[in-house]
Amino acid sequence: MNDGLSAFHFINSWAKLTRGEALHPNELPFLHRTVFTASSLPSLRRFDHPEFKPPPPILGRIDNIEEQKKKTRFALLKLTAEQVQELKKNANTNYSESQQKSYSRFEAIAAHIWRCACMARELDKNQPTLVKTIVDIRNKVNPPLPKTYFGNALASTVTPTCCVGEIISEPLSYAAKRIREAVERASNEEYIRSQLESVARQEQMDMIRTQLLEKGEYRADVSFFGNPNILLGSWLQMPMYEADFGWGKPDYFGPGGVCPFDNGMMAPSPDGDGSIVIFMNFQMAYMQNFIKLFWDNL
Repeated sequence: MNDGLSAFHFINSWAKLTRGEALHPNELPFLHRTVFTASSLPSLRRFDHPEFKPPPPILGRIDNIEEQKKKTRFALLKLTAEQVQELKKNANTNYSESQQKSYSRFEAIAAHIWRCACMARELDKNQPTLVKTIVDIRNKVNPPLPKTYFGNALASTVTPTCCVGEIISEPLSYAAKRIREAVERASNEEYIRSQLESVARQEQMDMIRTQLLEKGEYRADVSFFGNPNILLGSWLQMPMYEADFGWGKPDYFGPGGVCPFDNGMMAPSPDGDGSIVIFMNFQMAYMQNFIKLFWDNL
């Protein structure tokens, strides 16, 4: 998954040039990627990195090859601003002062998707499951990366492993809390440095490039975040509708490709009314059930 913020900054800069506008020096893309190498950010201590370990497979199976072979289907789901607020309200029903801040749109929607996925798959209540997500870390390191930094500035992270029965039976806040724990883990500078060093030491990168596997490339030795797990991401902060090359703003924005396993990506609606679209890829056998549960459980 690419760092969309830097990509859109770069695109918007080119868009201004095509319109004949000059770029201010602080708008010039910063291309020196060596500022984000492991050697430039030495870690004081090393962490365990569950995001690089194989996620739980279906109970009773030793690998996920069977799930990798199952066909997936794409759907675009749109939440109105009112529905987004209702999900946030539900996620924060058990809000406590110890939280410090209420659950965000991403945390609430991700929790909802996770619950609906668990229900749609009709998994055993004791089935372990987790969510993998990506965190923008350009402001998580000291000093922060330049705003014009063009390159990947992301850290992968996973939630604690939960049981399907917990995700389904507990309030939405339970899943939202686990999503937050994943985000906070990858927001720690020392953890980020440790992750960079872990990647630099890898001789075999397949465990890290999981989401780049091609369809039909079935591998038992790589992490698979499809059933019973899921990959969820956010483009909610990206200015994707601001790119104007001289003929107006984009009419449509969406993923250029689809991951070969269950995943959902959130983005603001082009309507600019606070609604959110979700680009959802899910196993074909469960997609219809997932969509029904997605709307019925709002």
